[in-house]
Amino acid sequence: MNLALKKASTRLNELTATEIVAAIEAGETTCEAVVRACLEHIQLREPQVQAWQYLDREQAIGQAIALDKSGRRGPLFGVPFGIKDIIDTVDMPTEYGSPIYKGNQPRNEAACVALGRKAGGLLMGKTVTTEFANRFPGKTMNPFDPARTPGGSSSGSAAAVGSHMVPLAIGTQTTGSTIRPASFCGVFGFRPTWGDLRCSGVREAAGSLDTLGLIARSIDDIALYRDVLLGVNPQPVPAHAGALRVGFCRTHVWPQVEPHTQKLLEDAAQKLARAGFEVRDVELPAHFERLMDAHLAISSFEFSRNFTYEIENHWDEISTTLRENRLKSGLECSFERYSEARAIAAQCRREFAPVVENHDVLLTASATGEAPVGLNATGNANNCLIWTTLHVPSVTMPVFKGPHGLPVGAQIIGKANGDRALFAAARRIYSALT
Repeated sequence: MNLALKKASTRLNELTATEIVAAIEAGETTCEAVVRACLEHIQLREPQVQAWQYLDREQAIGQAIALDKSGRRGPLFGVPFGIKDIIDTVDMPTEYGSPIYKGNQPRNEAACVALGRKAGGLLMGKTVTTEFANRFPGKTMNPFDPARTPGGSSSGSAAAVGSHMVPLAIGTQTTGSTIRPASFCGVFGFRPTWGDLRCSGVREAAGSLDTLGLIARSIDDIALYRDVLLGVNPQPVPAHAGALRVGFCRTHVWPQVEPHTQKLLEDAAQKLARAGFEVRDVELPAHFERLMDAHLAISSFEFSRNFTYEIENHWDEISTTLRENRLKSGLECSFERYSEARAIAAQCRREFAPVVENHDVLLTASATGEAPVGLNATGNANNCLIWTTLHVPSVTMPVFKGPHGLPVGAQIIGKANGDRALFAAARRIYSALT
């Protein structure tokens, strides 16, 4: 179906960001019409999904009308987007998923918000986060089954995009906080090469690991959004020349992946091979198993120091889950153990390049399977932890269905600083698997 036919048969809230920009540029719709379509759909779905921590209908419409009258243009012109509620916004509260910061109003705006608005994007509101982007869940439910978790910690961002409330949203990732909820909510999620995207105005969890995470409904939208947040002129996703070399990497946490998901991935690898991709098994060195403990030490040590004020002054307002898990292990972690963990992570990063030098990307699991039943936890993040600690870019793509018909993603891993090449490979793989 060509774009004109798709726009004629698709509701405005279901268009991708690139389609919205093209439709407004062609005079086929307006910023106001797009925002109203999104708001109507939010009104319909929000009672079941609870993706938003803050949303002001009149504020959103007012911004859209002002954009229509402005005569401006930009790569995100008229595109509604959501922002995880650990990211500062000058005209909306930022509460970090904690009662400690109820009604907190920042005086400054995060770089990613300002860049999105500079590009003509329209900030709809703040999406639900787990408490301080950690383990204790917020109110959000999975858009495909309200009895199941949407994942975390970027729960509201993934659920808002997955339920067609907005085409784009920003989350963060310190372990698996973008890739896992994107997999559970049936959307594309992207975790960039560490350090590429500015985190000014984003509440730090563990700076040695934190990145922004981008959530959308197409690879092209992910690439566009990344360029906007880099502050560069957007470029089309490049075509990958020649045969694509895919390494199928089960990793040492493969036994934790559900049998149905294991088969989906193994069948996908075979399908790619039949389609002409060069597919080979890849094993990580055995000592990469140490990344599990290294990540825990790094993330817990840094998190517990970052939240010293809250620990000292608001201990009783911190959830039992956060106190007894992340904070307890972080406060008990010595600087010597933390330093050793950082050295292990740095060693594995150096050793990862030779592992993948004969492959363009790796294919692996995004999560153990479908979103688990229950809203008191956000699911196993170990399939993301390895790559987060290695600082390499990753994309999850909504290509599978689990035994209950719910989304399951496939994760594609790129090389450090090879994000654009990752997009090109992911687009080819997605086309081959869907």
